[in-house]
Amino acid sequence: MLKTSIRNKLIILLMITTIVPFGSSIIITYLYTKNSIEDQVVAESRNLLYQGKVNLESYINELNDLTLSLYNNPDFINYMRNPGQGNDYLTIGIVKNVVQTLLYTGDTINGVTISFKEEDRMISATKRSTVVFSKRRNDRDMDAFLRAERSPYNMYIEPNDPQQEKEIRRSKNIITVHRAFRNIPDDDVLAYISLDISPDKIIDLSRNLYTPDSEEFYLLTPEGDMIYSSDLEVSDDKNNQKWIKRIVDGKEVAGTLEWKEDNFNGVIMYDQLPASAGGWILAKRVSYANLYESAFSVAKINILFGILGLTLVVLATLFVSFKITSPIRVLLRNIQQVEKGNMDVQFPVFGSDEIGLLGYRFQQMIERINTLINREYKLEIENKSNQLKVLQSQINPHFLYNALQSIGTIALKNKVPQVYTLITHLSKIMRYGMNMEEDLVPLDKEINYTKAFLLLQKERFGENLQYSIEVDDSVKEVVVPKMILQPIIENYFKHGFDIRDGIGKIHLSCMKEEEMLAITIKDNGIGVKEERLEEIYEHFRAAALNKTGEATNIGLKNVYVRLKLYYDEAAELLLENLDEGGFKVTMKLPIKREGEANESNHH
Repeated sequence: MLKTSIRNKLIILLMITTIVPFGSSIIITYLYTKNSIEDQVVAESRNLLYQGKVNLESYINELNDLTLSLYNNPDFINYMRNPGQGNDYLTIGIVKNVVQTLLYTGDTINGVTISFKEEDRMISATKRSTVVFSKRRNDRDMDAFLRAERSPYNMYIEPNDPQQEKEIRRSKNIITVHRAFRNIPDDDVLAYISLDISPDKIIDLSRNLYTPDSEEFYLLTPEGDMIYSSDLEVSDDKNNQKWIKRIVDGKEVAGTLEWKEDNFNGVIMYDQLPASAGGWILAKRVSYANLYESAFSVAKINILFGILGLTLVVLATLFVSFKITSPIRVLLRNIQQVEKGNMDVQFPVFGSDEIGLLGYRFQQMIERINTLINREYKLEIENKSNQLKVLQSQINPHFLYNALQSIGTIALKNKVPQVYTLITHLSKIMRYGMNMEEDLVPLDKEINYTKAFLLLQKERFGENLQYSIEVDDSVKEVVVPKMILQPIIENYFKHGFDIRDGIGKIHLSCMKEEEMLAITIKDNGIGVKEERLEEIYEHFRAAALNKTGEATNIGLKNVYVRLKLYYDEAAELLLENLDEGGFKVTMKLPIKREGEANESNHH
């Protein structure tokens, strides 16, 4: 009994599967959690640093593009080439406008300075003063100017006032971007353009890259000078902070260091901006104490869950033994009855728990099987009837086609080729419209159908109708929804042909515009009033939202809805009145549709 009883097996199995995993997890988790948490923190930090690098690079490139944009101003370049000859009011106004544009384009730009290389002249402006033309030049910036001139990118970013998190001074300029402005296409330097940058943007970007209570973040220049620091006690002294020297002197632009010097014991992650964006270094430090604190917490949680789990297992085992196994035996007996072919099985009420629901669902399943068996016989009979109806429905179109062909043959025998031509066109139209096997057709096929329709109209109206069709060879094989031209053309005969002036004219053109197929249909009717156009567009929107609207403009509405179904927002249907009189309908369809979309999978 001990070996065959489900109750005893469940007790032993649940005890083993609970105690062993939880006990083992308490021991193993602490041993391996440290490394996994460290790897996770390092991976997340490196991803965060990379994102920070991208954001900083984008910000620096924006500042760099501001100075590069000056090369697009020929008047400013002429002034830079001959500053001494541009003292008229117009030239000075242009220069002031350029400097003020630079100053107020970026929110973080506090000042703009242009220092001429060959002349002792300088132009400067800040947000607290106007543009000033000065004869004095600040020689202390010459080292930065020379660095910008020697740079392959003609740019040098000079750190001005390092920012530490607890002593943020937003009124100070954190960096100055220097650009050597050259006499393009020559390589001669005309002047040096300097942008004084406030710390707001850089501080905000830096704060998003670390957790203040458990992590440290530093922003360094390629030489190791501090731009931003999250810790007041860490300076950019490379003698005291050897980790800075290690990163600066290293050849790798990104990496991870395990560091146990400079009063720090933990992991350092770093990444570096491209040289074209200043080559700044983003460094993040996390101490082992903060890393392993999570491991201790996980171990405590595991112990707590182990005790709780063991208690629950004992209770669950008793419940399983006395509550679950009994109903299972009843279910087993009923299943055996079903296997013998007895579908009229009855179940006692097991309650409202999962076992009771299982018994109820099993009984429903048996009843549904009986229903499906009966339904299958009925469906088979109905299927045979439907097949007969389909065969009957196919007889009438074939009979009609054959009748038209017979009439055409009689017309030829009686030497009435015009009647034969008309019947042939009518037959083509009927075959094209009644063919339900294709929803999308080549444009050339749609054009042939439209030609047949217009020929019938031409025969009807004679000299009172003129039409022309122009199709670019490159778009003849483009796939379009079937029968999207005929409703628009027919709309002209319904609403515009009888009230025209002179001979009725209609023109159809299909051209390629970039990656779009442009279909234009123009007529010489009286057009549509603007109020009526608005109503038509409202009807379009109501049809696209499956709302009920007036039963007008059914053809246009049908075309609009089908375009939305096939192309979603990629297609356009434009209606407009022509200046010379008449109405114009333009459809723009993408030549290549995305996926295999059709009317059944758009909503």
